[in-house]
Amino acid sequence: MAAGCCGVKKQKLSSSPPSGSGGGGGASSSSHCSGESQCRAGELGLGGAGTRLNGLGGLSGGGGGCTLSPPQGCGGGGSGGGISLSPPLSCGVGTLLSTPAAATASSPSSSSSSPGSRKMVVSAEMCCFCFDVLYCHLYGYQQPRTPRFTNEPYPLFVTWKIGRDKRLRGCIGTFSAMNLHSGLREYTLTSALKDSRFPPMTRDELPRLFCSVSLLTNFEDVCDYLDWEVGVHGIRIEFINEKGSKRTATYLPEVAKEQGWDHIQTIDSLLRKGGYKAPITNEFRKTIKLTRYRSEKMTLSYAEYLAHRQHHHFQNGIGHPLPPYNHYS
Repeated sequence: MAAGCCGVKKQKLSSSPPSGSGGGGGASSSSHCSGESQCRAGELGLGGAGTRLNGLGGLSGGGGGCTLSPPQGCGGGGSGGGISLSPPLSCGVGTLLSTPAAATASSPSSSSSSPGSRKMVVSAEMCCFCFDVLYCHLYGYQQPRTPRFTNEPYPLFVTWKIGRDKRLRGCIGTFSAMNLHSGLREYTLTSALKDSRFPPMTRDELPRLFCSVSLLTNFEDVCDYLDWEVGVHGIRIEFINEKGSKRTATYLPEVAKEQGWDHIQTIDSLLRKGGYKAPITNEFRKTIKLTRYRSEKMTLSYAEYLAHRQHHHFQNGIGHPLPPYNHYS
């Protein structure tokens, strides 16, 4: 979840235990959707159980960073289990060049460390599809038909922001590689309606929404917890808490940069949001298992979505009211 982490308030970081509840707690306090199979188990070393993530967490509401949450049966995949995961946190993402109007796309993956230039997979049409799915759900229309963009499997996040200040309105995703057609359809509604930090979205909010689609790529296990680049890599940490339980938390690539954090601040924030309450020492940081990854991100406003659909609407002589929900064929 983004924009200062998606319009999230800046978080005050400390290596000492937080007073009171410890801001974020463990998996038991999380009510976010769970989900799919393992988070690319071979690359992430998760061994089992799938996990759904709460992206771009609400630092303002006790969440921050994308920590994984236990299964809640939110309509789609897997039985969950296996990994003990923590409450919602923030996720950031990359940037690209978009198709319609001012749509923004990004990808830290295009940095010098990636061999050769790779064509971006994420597209404005994916954001349009997410808007279609949400619009049809809110107005009771038949769900959109199969889209034309690729249906390759990717770990993904769908993020909703609202208003001129682009406040976070919902963000949930998965580290499990899902086929994009079904994955975006599922997480569009999960992030819009079942992010426990927010009430379900309503029709009235549609005109003020921004939709971001993030596809996660290039997962790499690293030996040094500092071996990642702020603004380029997303990070997922796995650690053992004071009670001996395994915990996992993640931030998408844009979060640390937007929050103005360095490596240590980002790691410590993830530990706190993952439910770690003891003092954080350098020795403990060295015990963290860290996976870095990159992402491709596309963002579209509702106005840009309408412009995109209007063009298609007139071009193809479609006669029903915009936004069209059956333009896929």
